[in-house]
Amino acid sequence: MGTGLDNPARLALYGRLDQMHSAPLWAVMSQLVTPEPRPRCIPHRWDYAHMRGLLLEAGELITAKEAERRVLVLENPGIRGASQITQSLYAGLQLIMPGEVAPSHRHAAAALRLIIEGSGGYTAVNGERIPMTAGDFIITPSWTFHDHGNLGDDPVVWLDGLDVPIVNLFDASFAESDSSGETQRIERAAGDAHARYGSGMLPLEYVPEGVSSPVFHYPYARVLEALRQIERARTTDACHGVKLQYANPATGGYPMPTMAAWMQLLPAGFDGRPFRSTDATVYCVREGEGVSIVGDTRIEWRQGDVFVATSWSTTSHRSRGDSVLFSFSDRPAQKALGLWREQRLE
Repeated sequence: MGTGLDNPARLALYGRLDQMHSAPLWAVMSQLVTPEPRPRCIPHRWDYAHMRGLLLEAGELITAKEAERRVLVLENPGIRGASQITQSLYAGLQLIMPGEVAPSHRHAAAALRLIIEGSGGYTAVNGERIPMTAGDFIITPSWTFHDHGNLGDDPVVWLDGLDVPIVNLFDASFAESDSSGETQRIERAAGDAHARYGSGMLPLEYVPEGVSSPVFHYPYARVLEALRQIERARTTDACHGVKLQYANPATGGYPMPTMAAWMQLLPAGFDGRPFRSTDATVYCVREGEGVSIVGDTRIEWRQGDVFVATSWSTTSHRSRGDSVLFSFSDRPAQKALGLWREQRLE
């Protein structure tokens, strides 16, 4: 008997299997179970100056009420049309103009926000109104009502990160509008949770566990102060500089079960050693400028830019002056499933 695709008996078998909505594993195993990750996503940078211009143009053409959320989705070039920045995460740049309100709704997907620019903006989460300041990190846990508004005179822009692809993988997506109105009734003062639980930051090496944080707001001023204190107190990490992880202060766990987030300081002249990990990571430049090498791709970045380092791609960061990078990934989900792996390279 012949072998492979020239074997009539095998081809006949495959045809009968196809009619039964079945297939031979041996024909596809090398694509299903690979020696190392083979991400379809690719490293890429979204230039903030360019994206900002497009956002403002969108602000003139469509209202926040019409759009419900005026967002430009950041689609990874390797998986265009999927509305994903990685295989497991969604990211977008959201704009709210002075006087606008993005109406209250909730959904199964959890969300995080990194405020890029503007003042006078706010988000309300489960009855707590939170002021937005550039650099602040704000979370919206799964199935919590949230609305946004802008009480200031300037546009407010932030980076959205959601676990929508994970939720959709499980066919578990639910969403609903708030029947009580466009904005929530404010029941708590912003900062009450901080008074009870503290800042919610942990050093990089801490290994956490837990559920969604009772703290929705992590002010940038506190985070930057903590980064500076650590920089003065000890040697920076060879790969990551000075890096802090946002945490659930009630449990020491991640802020949300599916997504982790960090802020890291790269001192002037920092030339990081390469590393790689299984969690594809989305970065947003809070301050400074520099370059990251992701696999064979060189990414020049500056303030406001968003870029992605793909799964198991060798990554290193270099900073021209003092720089601060925000990042997020699906590490909690990978750890919960026993999948996460990291490797530091010489």
